[in-house]
Amino acid sequence: MADRVLVIGSGGREHALAWKLAQSPHVKQVFVAPGNAGTADNGKISNSAVLVSNHTIVTQFCKDHNIGLVLVGQEALLAAGIVDDLRAAGVRCFGPSAKAAQLASNTSFAKAFLDRHGIPTARWKAFTNPQEACRFIISTDFPARVVRARGPAARKEVTIAASKEEACRAVQEIMQDRMFGEVVVIEELLQGEELSCLCFTDGVTVASMPPAQAHKRLLDGDQGPNTGGMGAYCPVPQVPEVLLEKINDAILQHVVDSMRQEGAAYVGVLQTGLMLTKDGVKILNFKCQFGDPQCQVILPLLKNDFYEVIQATIDGKLCSFMPAWSENSTAVCVVMASPGYPGDYDKGMEVTGLLQAKELGLQVFHAGTTLKDGRVVTSGGRVLSITAVKEDLMKALGEANRGVAAIRFKGATYRKDIGHRGIRLLKQSLYVSKGMSRNRCQSKALGTRSGSHSEIRGFTGFFDLKACGYDDPILVSQTKGLGSKLQVAQACKRHDTIGQDLVAVCVNGILAQGAEPLFFLTYFSCGKLDVDVAQTIKEGIAEACRNAGCAFLGREMAEVTGMYSSGEYDLAGFVVGAVERGQMLLGLQRADEEDVFIGLASSGIHGCGFNIIRKILLMSSLHYSSPAPGSCGDKTLGDVLLTPAKLYSPSLLPVLRSGHVKAFAFIAEEGLLEGISRVLPEHVSAVLDALSWKIPEIFCWLYKEGNLSEEEMAWTFNCGIGAVLVVQKELAQHVLKDVQRHEEAWLIGEVVAPCHTGSHIKVKNLLEALQLSSPQHLLNNAVVESQHQPRRNKVKVAVLVSGTGTNLAALINYAKEPGSCAQIVLVISNKSGVEELRNAARAGIPTRVIDHKLYGSRSEFDSTIDQVLEEFAVELICLSGFMRILSSPFLRKWKGKKLQLCKRETKIQMLSCTRITDTFLHFTEESCPKAVIHQEPVSVRADDTEETLSARVQEAECRAFPIALQLVASGAVQLGADGKTCWKQEGQNLGLQGEKSDCASSPVVLEPEENEVV
Repeated sequence: MADRVLVIGSGGREHALAWKLAQSPHVKQVFVAPGNAGTADNGKISNSAVLVSNHTIVTQFCKDHNIGLVLVGQEALLAAGIVDDLRAAGVRCFGPSAKAAQLASNTSFAKAFLDRHGIPTARWKAFTNPQEACRFIISTDFPARVVRARGPAARKEVTIAASKEEACRAVQEIMQDRMFGEVVVIEELLQGEELSCLCFTDGVTVASMPPAQAHKRLLDGDQGPNTGGMGAYCPVPQVPEVLLEKINDAILQHVVDSMRQEGAAYVGVLQTGLMLTKDGVKILNFKCQFGDPQCQVILPLLKNDFYEVIQATIDGKLCSFMPAWSENSTAVCVVMASPGYPGDYDKGMEVTGLLQAKELGLQVFHAGTTLKDGRVVTSGGRVLSITAVKEDLMKALGEANRGVAAIRFKGATYRKDIGHRGIRLLKQSLYVSKGMSRNRCQSKALGTRSGSHSEIRGFTGFFDLKACGYDDPILVSQTKGLGSKLQVAQACKRHDTIGQDLVAVCVNGILAQGAEPLFFLTYFSCGKLDVDVAQTIKEGIAEACRNAGCAFLGREMAEVTGMYSSGEYDLAGFVVGAVERGQMLLGLQRADEEDVFIGLASSGIHGCGFNIIRKILLMSSLHYSSPAPGSCGDKTLGDVLLTPAKLYSPSLLPVLRSGHVKAFAFIAEEGLLEGISRVLPEHVSAVLDALSWKIPEIFCWLYKEGNLSEEEMAWTFNCGIGAVLVVQKELAQHVLKDVQRHEEAWLIGEVVAPCHTGSHIKVKNLLEALQLSSPQHLLNNAVVESQHQPRRNKVKVAVLVSGTGTNLAALINYAKEPGSCAQIVLVISNKSGVEELRNAARAGIPTRVIDHKLYGSRSEFDSTIDQVLEEFAVELICLSGFMRILSSPFLRKWKGKKLQLCKRETKIQMLSCTRITDTFLHFTEESCPKAVIHQEPVSVRADDTEETLSARVQEAECRAFPIALQLVASGAVQLGADGKTCWKQEGQNLGLQGEKSDCASSPVVLEPEENEVV
């Protein structure tokens, strides 16, 4: 039976709560008290005039109208105990008790609580005497410039002072008109990135929401007075996953556990304001409900039924119903405020354009609005919140700004830069070394230049800047690895280009500041040193250093036993350069409208694109030793892929130091769009024409073979552009001629006015350019097909777990990548509270717990699973540590659509010969499974223990499962009528082993007994 729900409040947050609740089939009607113009007679939603400040009246209203659930948006009411009163009267209410709500309503209580439990926060002290407070502010050795008033009536009275004197004046103003005894809290002013982290909690379990960032200042550039919030975006790209996990465990879970230990179990939504400081994450404040406007960007990303999440939270069953969030979406909210806000403001101004904003597909949440004679008019400071949800931050911001432009009322105040802190994030990957050094090998400087000195017997190198003629130099450094390209080189057994590549990506990186490379160092690690391989790489590095004009001062070599497989190694480079202080290229904010992009030719594919290439090869009939596609002479595919990046330093340094170039970006190691974005200010956009430059044939082959879209090509690959220069239009031809003396280059686009309707950067004619630059047999058929057929949709996959598997994270990460043919839409577990459910929830994947103990028979249990699979339109099932035997009817129905991981268990014995254990993927059928899809051999070493072998087998499982899933989802392999594996391309399965097999003998495939789950 559907419920009636009461939401208490009148702001944009309450409109968003009512909007989300109204989407539930369990909700019949949503009352909002007192509500606003947006919640007045809006489908299931309507306003109520019940006096919310009187808890007795609210209780009677709930009983008279059969209210099944109450949500309280206003924190003052939570602090006043409305939840306690309603629950005592038998009314179901969502939110914390008055005792728990002190976290938000009483600053000194919250600060003391954090100190008691060792949870990081700003330094602070509470005062009742203004003179004592001022003495504390002046005498502290830290910036005590945040002044907070105590209690719910003053909870918004927060002053962030520009100086200690201003902080003292704020204390006097807050306390002068109040009774003696009023408390103020003086806090240290923290510096760093601020964000909001929220969670649902039933008092025990914590279910994190994606992080949001609100913009508190009134004006663009974080200028003007503090407000309740002028906009927000979610999620926050600046926050890595590992930090979110730390916040969840060390802050959110810690707070909830500590509140429970103190006898004030916290149930509801908890919001923490956090500052990411150089000393770690620190808590700024709490809110005991969704923040406003954070609520308006978080709830649109919730995939679950909001009503069901609330019920699970109230009932203490949150661990069995973890919320899921949209994985590839970003929400941006822009607040429109009345003129004069946050001070005095006028009311009654008519609001127009709401219908136009709705037609744009936007959600407009009302706050300070009311209805007057059938018209919407302003009635508060913050009037509207315009929310857009798109696949990325730039598009969402553009759509939200379009909505703002469509809506009008007199003197409307709003910001245009919501989310730009996230957009400015430099997306540079970090190199992580695989092991610690045990053995060292030093080398003398193999490439030299004036100023360089290297000790023959030591690793230390010296460099004399004065000997190079510098007067006032700035040092610029860069460190890089080659990522997946190393694995391709190892598979091809080609190591002569890797050293050149490493030097190029490092040296080209420091060119962005106009720096000349001075010296270069490397780190090389392996399991067992192959002298020939190491020498080949060293020679490549030395040659590239000579070409770049820098010294090769030395290298560190580490032989780490047990860390690497045979033939595997890791490599990193480090370069230091210099530039005179007055010649630095600080060009990020200099590009302006009508400036021109000059593109330099790349030599091929580099950087992150190799992750995608290796997966494309899994579905291709080609392998690394195959002849390269197109007119590449007698080169193999491996030869083309391993072409090193160009060194631009010798030819471009004079151009960069001429004063005619505004900005430079090296693009070859990343996608074209991402590279361009690094030199493009926020206030402009860019338009490129792909027909203006030559695209190498290999990109056309990747486009066709990988079933990639034009957007995926531009984001993943450099598409033939290795670097770009930004120059004034008047100087473009002059600079182009200078560049063309040494490099192939073109005018490829221009800087234009900001675009609010799509991507910040547009590449025109990319498909046509791919077609023109490729042999006819490569692309023509693909173009014809693409004109009549949609791109292949991703196969919807469900993963069945029992809490014992270790492969779900690998499957989730693989499904996120471009080129993946699979989409994980559901995770089912027969046990609640397992880690895999939390992993899935963090990834935004819906989860279901189907407890086998609750069913009378195996067929009844399987039938329930089948119904849920049908509900999510699942096409393929992966069994990842699923410890239940599936019935014959279930297996028959899903024949050829189930993947299962098996491994051969090997007892460790001290033998002189090499033994092999196997991890392999197969179709799960009624008869003995002979349909093996993919297998990963793991060598058994003489010094292995059960633990070390088990760890390597788990690593092999995490490699094997995604590969098998891609093969089946792409259609490269399927179950034949005879119950055996059927490959789409003859010999394709043999080609897969070329990159991975390094064992002395072929693995043996074992056949588990009928329906056995290993």
